Amino acid sequence: MNVRGTQKTPHNSVSSVLDEIFDNPGTRTYVMGVINVTPDSFSDGGLYFSEDAALAGAATLSEEGADILDIGAESSRPGAQPLTFEEERKRLFPLLDRIVERVAKPLSIDTYKTEVARMALGAGVSIVNDITALRGDPEMGELVANARCPVVLMHMLGAPATMQDNPVYRSVVDDLCSFFEERIAYAESLGINRIIVDPGIGFGKTLEHNLEIIRNLSKFRQFGRPVLIGVSRKTFIGKILGTPVHDRLEGTAAAVTVSIMNGVDIVRVHDVKEMVRVARVTDAILGRGRH
Repeated sequence: MNVRGTQKTPHNSVSSVLDEIFDNPGTRTYVMGVINVTPDSFSDGGLYFSEDAALAGAATLSEEGADILDIGAESSRPGAQPLTFEEERKRLFPLLDRIVERVAKPLSIDTYKTEVARMALGAGVSIVNDITALRGDPEMGELVANARCPVVLMHMLGAPATMQDNPVYRSVVDDLCSFFEERIAYAESLGINRIIVDPGIGFGKTLEHNLEIIRNLSKFRQFGRPVLIGVSRKTFIGKILGTPVHDRLEGTAAAVTVSIMNGVDIVRVHDVKEMVRVARVTDAILGRGRH
């Protein structure tokens, strides 16, 4: 396995999806399917914890129409404690090698640890999804720049263990825009060009903060970068509907629809088949996409 920070050459189908996202923004909505190789993630913890289950899950989500698969081994649910590098490595390898061989879709590694990202890129992963926006590990930015891979910069207030302890903003949308202005400038200073912004729904935000962000997603388009959002089964939906995590499909569909109409490019979801349909119909109403 290559762990020196260079990427395997991606399949043509992988390259074409990434080129379309960055070179032809607004063409359609892209669906990112979630594979959590964890025993404790808030929604699907344990579902993909075994290697065979994760491999089968990745194949299923790909067949259901996911454009990208986002794979992570450390839970970032509210209150979660950090995972050691060694445990994260054990959960991901050789799983990632097997998924790359089986699924011809862009893969994203959900990690803030440089060495985990380095190994994932060496295995053939295409995107680094960093919930700390390159703040968690001082060497991550250099790795992404050298690998010349896309990066997701997500906003999070604090850390997962404490992020929901009374989050306060002067103005949540303005504060997030200032955050992205600084983080994008930092990434660009390192030579990183392919940047995706994610406002981090539920990561240090109250119900009202989350709703305000979704209402104003169009403001994040000012950076000229693809916008990603993860609303799938989130707590704010449960608070509105009074439903447990596995009974939030309709709420997720509503949040995904509004997010697309307000300008997001990528939706990160657990229920891929259903949200592919939601995205396709919403794109048709907006006069874009393939339908």
